[in-house]
Amino acid sequence: MPDLLIELFSEEIPARMQARAREDLKRLVTDGLVQAGLTYASAGAFSTPRRLTLTIEGLTAESRPVREERKGPRADAPAAALEGFLRSTGLTKDQLELRDDKKAQVWFAVIEKPGRSAQAIVAEVLEAAIRDFPWPKSMRWGSGSLRWVRPLHTILCQMTTEAGAEVVALDVDGIKAGNTTEGHRFMGAGRFAVHSFDDYRAKLLRAKVMLDSAEREAHILADAQNAAFAAGLEMVPDAGLLTEVAGLVEWPVVLMGRIPDAFLDLPPEVLQTSMKEHQKFFSLKNPATGRIEGFVTVANRETPDDGATILKGNLKVLSARLSDAKFFWENDIRTVDSESLGAMTAMLALVTYQNSLGSIWDRIPRLSSLSEQIVSDLGGKKEDAKEACYIMKSDLRTQTVREFPELQGVIGRYLALHEGHPAHIAEICASHYAPLGPSDAVPNEVTAIAVSLAEKLDTLTGFWVLNEKPTGSKDPYALRRSAIGAIRIIVANQVRLSLIQYIRQALTMNESARQRWAMDANPNLSATFPEPEAKDLLAFFHDRLKVHLRDEGIRHDVIDACLAPLPSAATSAAGPGNDDLTLLVKRAEALAAFLKTEDGGNLIQGFKRANNILTQAEEKDGVEYSYGADVKFAETDEERALFAALDAAEARIKPAMAAEDFGQAMAAMASLRAPIDAFFEAVQVNSDNAVVRRNRLNLLSRIRQICLSVADLTRIEG
Repeated sequence: MPDLLIELFSEEIPARMQARAREDLKRLVTDGLVQAGLTYASAGAFSTPRRLTLTIEGLTAESRPVREERKGPRADAPAAALEGFLRSTGLTKDQLELRDDKKAQVWFAVIEKPGRSAQAIVAEVLEAAIRDFPWPKSMRWGSGSLRWVRPLHTILCQMTTEAGAEVVALDVDGIKAGNTTEGHRFMGAGRFAVHSFDDYRAKLLRAKVMLDSAEREAHILADAQNAAFAAGLEMVPDAGLLTEVAGLVEWPVVLMGRIPDAFLDLPPEVLQTSMKEHQKFFSLKNPATGRIEGFVTVANRETPDDGATILKGNLKVLSARLSDAKFFWENDIRTVDSESLGAMTAMLALVTYQNSLGSIWDRIPRLSSLSEQIVSDLGGKKEDAKEACYIMKSDLRTQTVREFPELQGVIGRYLALHEGHPAHIAEICASHYAPLGPSDAVPNEVTAIAVSLAEKLDTLTGFWVLNEKPTGSKDPYALRRSAIGAIRIIVANQVRLSLIQYIRQALTMNESARQRWAMDANPNLSATFPEPEAKDLLAFFHDRLKVHLRDEGIRHDVIDACLAPLPSAATSAAGPGNDDLTLLVKRAEALAAFLKTEDGGNLIQGFKRANNILTQAEEKDGVEYSYGADVKFAETDEERALFAALDAAEARIKPAMAAEDFGQAMAAMASLRAPIDAFFEAVQVNSDNAVVRRNRLNLLSRIRQICLSVADLTRIEG
């Protein structure tokens, strides 16, 4: 069975596109080969800045012949029907067969497709993949019609068997496939031929090209860590930058330098961000002081002076960049000294947050009011929340944040400390946006929790008021991220609060803001925002919670089962208990663990059987069997045992649910598995005796009621 090697050699592919391009090439080619009737043993895709490579092992030499019979119209059908059938099959009428089919004669087409050689199929599939490649951005060059991310120079496409290697005949806009490639742009020695993937990879390595991006990443990381260790420093981890840099070089050469003393007093985040964004440098930290004192840059070639000239040039550019950063930072410090953070925050009245909701300054009273209410309910200090809210946005007026927008909040912390605010207030300035991504830490101090939740709730409710909700894949205001962030804060800190209460408060404040700024203000608006909007936003939180818990291994139907109202829960307009996300997650985790046990799975089946029989009987009889089960009408030991088991389980479940001991409630429910199974094996519910039948249906109703007191098991799938 032949092996296939493909290389698409071009000008430099942007690093951010390479991983997706590798997978797209693999998917397009392998899917096309399989659809054409070929099979293969394994496939691997690789990339460097100048090439996409695909290797496929164990490819079948040709596709199998295909014989297909297709039924057509009846013999007496209109001529148009027959013509359409002929067009769809590609046959002529004399190639059809007339067969008896039930009460009429019907035309049949027998379509035979002979097997095709793998070479012909590969050429066809690869050309289609190249022409239809899904680059995020592509270009044309010269006079051809082909589009590629950068000008495509050569195509290597060959199949290797025990008899040798053979080039696949392929011509794409004048680029003919061959069996040659070239190595490093500067250190390579011209083009060379290859005869297999192993040969290709080995010769590339000799020509100073590391084909595997994972190998380049590992090489960069190891050399950078070793260089840092030798200098008494440690590398600041940055997986995203590591992947990006590995996509910029074919032969990584790690060089280490020191940051000039004049810049060492800049905040570490400023140094790190400036070096990363402008020059793709890794930061090196002094573990004793926490200062960023060095950097690692990755060159794409070896030089006679071991990179000294490259390092000198990089340091010159770095000094210019850091001089700008130092100017911005020192100017911001002078501004704080002369104006104060409060004055800088007030100046945000000149910065529009959203046309219909006013300026960023207009948000501050809303954030303060909401934060104070939340922190009070959580047992914190209102004055801390208010102090933080009136300074935490001040860094949006700084030149440093204008230059490095990703440092908003971080710069606010340094400015708050400089002005003399307590450390925990300064930390709130840094953390009130958090978490921004799935790997970000969440705030865990009570005031920081309150302020961060208020930030996210104000954002969500503001755009809900404007009916700017996420739709499909579109979420221009990152509202899903805000909801997930709020959920992570609540769940990670086991925060107990009524989410709907704060949603209503935030919606009302945002609608008031909208009225002040809108041209078509409605003076007759109720003081309370319409309840359907609050419930709609709560439902949005529930949907995001399902996504969050799915990543934790909890199924969506388990969440649905726990979202259903509990018969014994306290009533609220939002639905009993479903806006307490911590309680909801606690129930879901207990139910998910229960369903993974043998008793859990079997009990669900018993519950569903009882519920189905009961539902059908209630529909048939037009009554509700919800009370009146009496053990004195029991005729079998299994019935009496089930009565006793239900009494015992109910006695355990009620106090367990009240105490929020859901594990204990699930254990009590699990004890019903055996008596329910025994009951259904020994007893016929629909007895001929009307009294016995009614009693047994009421007994099934007790099963349903007790199980539903823990979760709505009707929503569990399977």
